Amino acid sequence: MKRTTRYQDWILIAIFIIGSLAVGQVIAQSKHSIPDAAAANSGLAANANPGLSAPKVPLSGFAPVVKQAVPAIVNISSVMIVRTGAGDGFANPFNWPPDLQTPQSHRERGAGSGVIIGADGYILTNNHVVDHANEVKVSLSDKREFTATVIGTDAKSDLALLKVNATNLPALPLGDSSPVQVGDIALAIGNSYGLGQTVTLGIVSAVGRGGLGIEDYEDFIQTDAAINPGNSGGALINTQGELIGINTAILSNGGGNQGIGFAIPSNMAGKIMTQIKAHGSVTRGWLGLEIQEMDSSLAKAFGLKDGEGALVSGTEPDGPAARAGIEKGDVIREINGEIVNDSRELRLKIAETTPGNSVEMKIVRDGSERTISVKVGTMSMDKEASNNANPQSTGKIGLAVEEMNGEVARELGLPSGTHGVVIVEVQPESPATDCGLREGDIIQEVNRQPIKTVPEFKDAVTHSSNSILLLVNRAGRTLYTVLDRNA
Repeated sequence: MKRTTRYQDWILIAIFIIGSLAVGQVIAQSKHSIPDAAAANSGLAANANPGLSAPKVPLSGFAPVVKQAVPAIVNISSVMIVRTGAGDGFANPFNWPPDLQTPQSHRERGAGSGVIIGADGYILTNNHVVDHANEVKVSLSDKREFTATVIGTDAKSDLALLKVNATNLPALPLGDSSPVQVGDIALAIGNSYGLGQTVTLGIVSAVGRGGLGIEDYEDFIQTDAAINPGNSGGALINTQGELIGINTAILSNGGGNQGIGFAIPSNMAGKIMTQIKAHGSVTRGWLGLEIQEMDSSLAKAFGLKDGEGALVSGTEPDGPAARAGIEKGDVIREINGEIVNDSRELRLKIAETTPGNSVEMKIVRDGSERTISVKVGTMSMDKEASNNANPQSTGKIGLAVEEMNGEVARELGLPSGTHGVVIVEVQPESPATDCGLREGDIIQEVNRQPIKTVPEFKDAVTHSSNSILLLVNRAGRTLYTVLDRNA
């Protein structure tokens, strides 16, 4: 009886030990599956998978970040007095008959946003918000209003710097836009539709956007955070409350938000702001180049493995590039050791170079690489760092040409010594139409060989392969295009 009881006691003890171990294992496993209580109490959700570096998003939202940023965003109203000629419909309707010989004037009002970037009253906004304004008013979130002075503007980037007579203003920290990447959270703050400060949330949809034709110099951050009329000049901030962009444009059919907005990166804005603050204007580097995008057809025609780089389609006589030995047909692949992916990057790099400094350019010419040093010049108001031509890449042959002469050159506004054959007819749905050729274009080269007469042109085309590389002079600017017989 006692032995039986002893055996039963041992069995119960064993069951208890096994059960305790099992419970301990369950508890141990549950610690890995249940979010950290401390993290939950701090408002941050613990990462369920330690192998993934998912961002920690505050469960309470971005209210603390917005609360600090909003006071630095201002509403801007501008007034432009437009003077009109006599008899144009702006006579005083209470004076009848109107005095049609007296010039009239009327006021046009605009509204936008701005960002306080200095506690001493400096405000960054878009040029188009204050362009040609006779009066600029700035309203703060605390209802204070100031008359602003326009320190300077830069139409090529669409930026302007204002100054109000105030101190100890809430300023937004200028962030570094270079680490910004697709997928980052972004908040847009501005005076949407004149309603006052409005905050919208989205992500960064793309970086380095260009070729949109919005501004001369484009390196936009694209976001789907709602940007609407009135947001121009407002802030695009990150989740730390730092300024990473100045909202400037939207892509829209009806004028409202469609999830595609563009902001000028803070790094570009900061450099331009510094120049305006110091000199009242912006000075850019200039090479005297005409450049265009590479594509697969052009890369093949130039014997390249890829379409990276910027294709030189022309040089300005006696310009910095021409003096250094850069020629039509050169493909610029690097500048100062940095890869040039496309013509947009080259334009930005040259524009940001201080005039008088030299740059080392690695080019490809006739299949071989070489390095050329170029001393950067100063771009005047009527010059560009380069011209970004974008011809269509393919097409079919079907055109009529005539030889150039002095009379034709004068009609086209070109120097009398311009050589080549002029296109006098382009057939619809033809090879020439599809590659973008137009009447009045002058074909100056076929497959890198100069053309001066119609027989030379016909002979060169006859002995060409299906893909024909043409150098075209259009209204004084040259560009390359590839004409494909089989397209």
